[in-house]
Amino acid sequence: MILTIIRILAGILTVYSIGLVVTSNFNMGNLLVWLLTAAAVGYSIWYRPVNHWFSAGFGRIVGIILLIGVVIYAGMLVFVSVSGYTNSATGNESAVIVLGAGLRGDRPSLLLRYRLDKAYEYACAHPDVIVITTGGQGRDEAVPEGQAMRDYLIAKGLDPDRILEETKSTSTEENFMFARQILLEKGMAEDASIVYVTNAFHCYRAGEYARRAGFAEAHALPAGISVFSVLPCYLREVLAVLYYWVFKTSESGPMRAMVGILSLNKKFFYK
Repeated sequence: MILTIIRILAGILTVYSIGLVVTSNFNMGNLLVWLLTAAAVGYSIWYRPVNHWFSAGFGRIVGIILLIGVVIYAGMLVFVSVSGYTNSATGNESAVIVLGAGLRGDRPSLLLRYRLDKAYEYACAHPDVIVITTGGQGRDEAVPEGQAMRDYLIAKGLDPDRILEETKSTSTEENFMFARQILLEKGMAEDASIVYVTNAFHCYRAGEYARRAGFAEAHALPAGISVFSVLPCYLREVLAVLYYWVFKTSESGPMRAMVGILSLNKKFFYK
């Protein structure tokens, strides 16, 4: 029975992985899905020798270590899933910061449109709040993300006078640092409350970076995500959170060197 379930899962993951190859670029989230698929397919084919190896000696030790790792990873997935909804907006924020998430040419990606639509809803419900869109221009993007995001909100009907744009940042950390500079220049109080908009899986880490940037009170407004993107995004975010806990910033550690390698053909990732 268990083997049958694993084989069905392996088949589903195989189809899903092929879909990622066709629609996505090479990135850490997709790599994790492909590794998971390879493990499921491999076990469904060679389950007898695999079970035998894990049943005694060194293989048993490796099996215990892997089991502990799986339990920890599963716990982290729960943490990432729940933490996005534990710091909700109060409705009394002075500004909305929308975090960038990539463009297709000059058009916001699907992931980014979820964020922008959520920010639009909040801005409409709170007519006095300032909105600031954030994000610089990637090497395969026609315009800076902050500019394209502002254009998107204006096209939806938001008053252009309410929208500021930040167009230099290259990371979530810089999104918040540069946005804070702009807001302070516009007269926002040092201790003013803000709400940041990102996808739910990213809310915890975004909140940590907001505090590091100097925002004393930062609340989350979690946006949705397409079903197709759930697995790679959440698997990747677990590693990103662990990385943050170790290095506290993406400006240090090995991540800076990996960014270029893991961001090839970015235009194929965002739908």
